[in-house]
Parts: sequence; C-alpha cells; structure tokens
Amino acid sequence: MSDKQLLHIVIGGELTDLNSTTFKDLSKIEFVGAYPNNAEAVRAWRSKAQSTVDNALMRYFVIHAHKLIDPEAEGH
Repeated sequence: MSDKQLLHIVIGGELTDLNSTTFKDLSKIEFVGAYPNNAEAVRAWRSKAQSTVDNALMRYFVIHAHKLIDPEAEGH
C-alpha cells in the first residue's frame, strides 16, 4: 500500500519587497500545483524558484495544506 497522502500546495508570485511575504498583486498569484507529499512539492517549488531567479521579488511557497485541513491528525 502507498504512503498516506499529505496534501501540499505550491504557489508563487511577486512580493511587495524583499523583507515581506505580502504579494504585490493577489490576482497574479500562480498556482503551481497540488502534490501528495512534501518531496514532490519541494521538487515543483525548486523548479519554479530556479526559473525566476532573475527576479528577486518573485517567491514560491510550499503550503502544508494537510495541516490546515486536519490539524489534529498524526504525521505532521
């Protein structure tokens, strides 16, 4: 049987400044994808982050959605 699915979401966009996690324009946030585990999400995050290395304000994030959906569950 496969490992338990732990939903992770990768999003990104341009920030207002380097010292913030506030997006410049919420309508332009990019949904990279939803992934069944952290390893796959990190691979997607790394790929997107490396492709935008020339823009210092562009940032991508891995959201541990499984923790938001079921904060009491084991395996966090």
